[in-house]
Amino acid sequence: MLRQLGLYLFAILFFFAGVTHFIYDHGFAAMMPEWVPLKLEIVYVTGITEWLLALLLVFPQTRRAAGIATALFLVLVLPANIYAAIHGIPAPWSDQTNPVALWIRPLFQPLLIWWVLAVSKDSKPERRFGRLK
Repeated sequence: MLRQLGLYLFAILFFFAGVTHFIYDHGFAAMMPEWVPLKLEIVYVTGITEWLLALLLVFPQTRRAAGIATALFLVLVLPANIYAAIHGIPAPWSDQTNPVALWIRPLFQPLLIWWVLAVSKDSKPERRFGRLK
């Protein structure tokens, strides 16, 4: 029950994180180094990716693969969070820079990876009248 609650909470938060990529698109683009091309396009693709992954986490048939894909996605976007922290780039929705807040995001990324892997694990099949359900 707790794992399922954690799963749905993660999926909802991840979906809304994708929404923010469209609301604060230029703020997310600023988190990438100057040499990265097509910044806004990358922001939009990552937002859509977060929507799709959140949706796929909800369905038992795709949950495990979506959990692994989400963990890999979080690893791939970690450099942008580290870059923003090093260079003092504020959160996409803010004009002010708080150095502590900037480092919270990359430091909590491993927690998010653990969370999605923990809640997307295959649970043991239920037994009903001696047969697997």
